[in-house]
Amino acid sequence: MTNKNKILVRIIVLLAILNLTTIISILHHRYKDRKAAETVIVTGEGQTPLSGRFFIQEVGFDKEQMEQFRQINRKFKPKSNQIIWEMDSLKVLIFEELNKQNVDTARLQQLNLRFGELHAELKDETNKFYLKLKEISNTEQIDKLKKMLLNHCSIKKMLPTEAEEDLAGNNNVMKRTS
Repeated sequence: MTNKNKILVRIIVLLAILNLTTIISILHHRYKDRKAAETVIVTGEGQTPLSGRFFIQEVGFDKEQMEQFRQINRKFKPKSNQIIWEMDSLKVLIFEELNKQNVDTARLQQLNLRFGELHAELKDETNKFYLKLKEISNTEQIDKLKKMLLNHCSIKKMLPTEAEEDLAGNNNVMKRTS
């Protein structure tokens, strides 16, 4: 084989490897996008998690709305997961401090304050997420989102019956007399 042929063979092999890595990259990104549609949103202990599939089947998102959901969720999920991770780490530190022989109450108070800040941050991110979902939803879907929020979160237990009925779409709400 001449020197020229060896170079051509190497170039062909290099191009084949490049094509193969491009194909693998495309398949990987498609897989990640499919997984994003199945992304789980945890709404509370003992509750059914919400997924992209849930928003298609229960809320009725179409393909365009699902793409918007994926984009919204890609921003929300890493932020919320980071906050949750920090909160879990703080829980461990709080537990360790509480179980020391000589508890440092000043440190405990600092940990509790930081935990509260993180909790507020998580609620803010969740609220932004919900508001963005409302922006991409039609009126019927917004009603379904309200019902989803009632069924998957703990606020249902705290709402008076009138508010529950109103959020559930019952316009024949009667005032309580007690």
